[in-house]
Amino acid sequence: MTDAKNDANLADAEAKPRDDAAPRHLTPWQVMSSTIAAAFGVQSSRNRDRDFQAGKPSHFIVAGIVFTVLFVVGMIMLVRLVLSAAG
Repeated sequence: MTDAKNDANLADAEAKPRDDAAPRHLTPWQVMSSTIAAAFGVQSSRNRDRDFQAGKPSHFIVAGIVFTVLFVVGMIMLVRLVLSAAG
């Protein structure tokens, strides 16, 4: 009887197509690196496809806003540092 159950479970597992390419959630590191790469225009098409399949738009919106704020603040600090060293 046990062999029949194992055979039935094995047959069910073989009948169902494996979906190894099913979208999964992106890690925060993947969202951050994709945001930075896209901002500088060097995002690979493979990563872009992965982002569209597995990523949530809200994560990229938040990451984009955070990146933009940090970039602008960094540029302001850099300009102030250069101007203070020159003057």
